[in-house]
Amino acid sequence: MASSSSASQILASPSLTSTSSHSSSSTNESAHLSFLNSSSASTIPIPKLSVSGSRIRFQPGLVSNALKTVESPSVSVSNGLDLDSAGFRTKPTILVSEKLGEAGLELLRGFGDVKCLYDLSPEQLCSEISQVDALIVRSGTKVTRQVFEAANGRLKVVGRAGVGIDNVDLQAATEHGCLVVNAPTANTIAAAEHAIALLASMARNVAQADASMKSGKWQRNKYVGVSLVGKTIAVMGFGKVGSEVARRAKGLGMHVIAHDPYTPADRARAIGVELVSFDEAIAAADFISLHMPLTPTTSKILNDDTFAKMKKGVRIINVARGGVIDEEALVRALESGVVAQAALDVFAQEPPPKDSKLLQLENVTLHLILELAQKKHRYRSTEGVAVEIAEAVVGALRGELSATAVNAPMVPAEVLSELAPYVMLAEKLGRLAVQLVTGGKGIQSVKKGLRISEERVNVDSSPDSPIGSIQLQISDVDSRFASALLENGIICIEGRVKYGIPHLTQVGSFSVDVSLEGNLILCRQVDQPGMIGQVGNILGESNCNVNFMSVGRTVKRTKAIMAIGVDEEPDKDTLKKIGEVQAIEEFVFLKL
Repeated sequence: MASSSSASQILASPSLTSTSSHSSSSTNESAHLSFLNSSSASTIPIPKLSVSGSRIRFQPGLVSNALKTVESPSVSVSNGLDLDSAGFRTKPTILVSEKLGEAGLELLRGFGDVKCLYDLSPEQLCSEISQVDALIVRSGTKVTRQVFEAANGRLKVVGRAGVGIDNVDLQAATEHGCLVVNAPTANTIAAAEHAIALLASMARNVAQADASMKSGKWQRNKYVGVSLVGKTIAVMGFGKVGSEVARRAKGLGMHVIAHDPYTPADRARAIGVELVSFDEAIAAADFISLHMPLTPTTSKILNDDTFAKMKKGVRIINVARGGVIDEEALVRALESGVVAQAALDVFAQEPPPKDSKLLQLENVTLHLILELAQKKHRYRSTEGVAVEIAEAVVGALRGELSATAVNAPMVPAEVLSELAPYVMLAEKLGRLAVQLVTGGKGIQSVKKGLRISEERVNVDSSPDSPIGSIQLQISDVDSRFASALLENGIICIEGRVKYGIPHLTQVGSFSVDVSLEGNLILCRQVDQPGMIGQVGNILGESNCNVNFMSVGRTVKRTKAIMAIGVDEEPDKDTLKKIGEVQAIEEFVFLKL
């Protein structure tokens, strides 16, 4: 699962390295996280780092925001919300800025405080955004860089109820540590069917013949149309909708080609579609179906120059975004016969001006915008979109992996399910590691960017486990718990997933085995009888419940580490009593 993006370099002093290699060596020029099994190690992206003063923020990647904030010299860990052991001390606030189906709203209300504020001006949105943890929009709300800046770091997720995300500044979202999710599946089939309906009705002049007959005319020879069998259709944009259109077009006997700079060729080949360049697609096509987002790159991508490269008599379907077509150029192409027909569901300006020539040309088939039609007629897909986006936003706020995150690598749901406990393990290890950093030196400087690498290392691992272990190292720092340091001064902790639950298995050079649930106390003591009992009694007297305990040592009767999982946070007096036990040389309390 190595990142497909180009690798960038991190130069840090100290460096942060997260790897499952069992070597104690580190590097000051890279940061990576590898999952090991018996045959390979797959590297997954770690969130990018940004720096503001002494604060380091991890931005969205496949791994959830494990180390949300780090402050030096006193280290604290937070995800921006008031947390208790169950998750939230106070409910998150979710702003819904455009109408959403009631089923989705009910789901959101069951998790957080929902504010439905519609028709907000940009200024009003910026004013409200610093008070919410999540924002849900449709296509009408522009979530700009100014919105993310106004959020002051509180906004954790933006949910787009629908497929297109051109109204959200993804670069700004990523820079500000905000996950963006959409609802790509609920409307996918409806949109694909709609495109095929327009394709067939345009090819056979259904709308024109209907209007002619209703006006009292009988023009059997005028509206014969063209056959679809054997014709070439170019699907421009091979995402979820585009690929479904391709499947249906093949069922109609059409030859399907596609253009999408971000789609792997083998994905297209799997359904019998050939990926070609943009110019090759528009030059070969008898029909062109548009399914691309509106971006600076795609704005007016069909224009006078591109129309001139097409076959004379080409037919165009657009159910994507109106702005991808230069409408004045389209009118000229329709009038000249370069484009024989167009079927449009979207326009650059919606609704289009009454004097638009597109409304007057007989060889243009028009349809009410699909999204507006769904609102008016309450199609089932509307409720499906509402539920899908609500589930995605709630999952993101809970820290779960999302298969619909658009500013993180896309991973199939079944893979996410398998990886979920390992991502939780990575997050828990991250929280522990940053709390172990101490001293005036602290984590001093980090430049943006991470170099992602993929390794293959042979280690012993259970054949049923996709990942052996995760090891996290932080170099060139002081530690609150000296025993977490290796001989070369690197903080090193390691963990595994056992029975679906993250476990801490190594602290420095000491082996332990403790479930990463609740909170954790690490003690280094003289290895002698009675230590477990003494510490256990102190915790019991303060009504602090122990959920797990493990002791690791390097040499018998010398030094040992005791790792104790506790459900509650011990008070200061309890921690003081533990520190006063004569045989305990150092200890630390860590929040998970």
